[in-house]
Amino acid sequence: MEKPQILVYVEKSLNYSAFDVKWIPRSAKVVAIGSHPQGTGALQVYEMTEGDLKLLHDVERPKALKCGTFGASTLEDRHLAIGDFEGKMEIIDLQSPQLPVYSVKAHNEIVNAIDGIAGLNIGKGAPEIATGSRDGLVKVWDPRQKDRSVITIEPKDGEQRRDCWSVAFGNSHSNDDRVLCAGFDNGDVKMFDLRSMAVKWETNLKNGVCSLEFDRKDILMNKLLTTTLESKFFVYDLRTFHEEKGFAKQVNKGHKSTVWCGRHLPQNREIFVTTGGNGSVMLWKYSYPDSRSKKLDDGSEIGVVGESKPLQNATLTDQPITSFDWSPDKMGLSVCSGLDQAIRIVIVTKLNTV
Repeated sequence: MEKPQILVYVEKSLNYSAFDVKWIPRSAKVVAIGSHPQGTGALQVYEMTEGDLKLLHDVERPKALKCGTFGASTLEDRHLAIGDFEGKMEIIDLQSPQLPVYSVKAHNEIVNAIDGIAGLNIGKGAPEIATGSRDGLVKVWDPRQKDRSVITIEPKDGEQRRDCWSVAFGNSHSNDDRVLCAGFDNGDVKMFDLRSMAVKWETNLKNGVCSLEFDRKDILMNKLLTTTLESKFFVYDLRTFHEEKGFAKQVNKGHKSTVWCGRHLPQNREIFVTTGGNGSVMLWKYSYPDSRSKKLDDGSEIGVVGESKPLQNATLTDQPITSFDWSPDKMGLSVCSGLDQAIRIVIVTKLNTV
């Protein structure tokens, strides 16, 4: 009992499949999005009250919804950007969710992944939203500009278009610096420098990339967490880049199944969770090495990666846990969704002691 515990506080059954769930910042509310059996979109807002989840809004959209983010919204507005199965990206005011405040046909196929930056007082520069799609394109949108993306990233002529499964902003520590990482179904990970408009780094992990997340979006790049099919996840140390060897990485195995997502604790970037296709949640702590770089014989410098140690794990269901989100306001409070048509409020204890 000295270790952190992973406890289900509230479990709520749904009449649809939830693909993504998010805490609404500075509130005791969560929003769940997904797909009804007939293919229409589900968007529900719940509030925690007296040990239960009370339904506040229940909105049916024309097309199934896949992903959402508050990352480009102000704290005052707390607008949710969503991507749907027909390639549309919309921004929703949860006070009146029937009518989007922004809508654009972003892609020709399903929007698999979405991320935002420079909202919620996190990150410098303009607010931007990134979308990744089955059509092989990665796009960046400025919600202040209608109808067209500010950046479109596509394969070179002759290259096969791969299904983009994940996107993540990082390095947004000044008004000029910002990178975007994208992960694809064939294992490709590509990091784009949005200032120079060039590929900064790329690698292949041999398995589809289910999720990407920087440990912090608004600092000089520090670590990148990447989860994949076949039970593996990778932690990259991003402080030292070698022209030939790239970034130093650590490979981990967990869940004995697909690692659906990885999420860093907002209050401590060295603690993170991964969620599995077997319905489990695993809690990890990253420890840095004595030195984060070393010199090679040719005089070049290479990064040295640390170690991720498991702190706790718990099986919450027998179906995959598809999404997980920490509360930005209360340490240890979280919400997750699973393919068993349920969302769960999960409390992780003793995080201030590890």
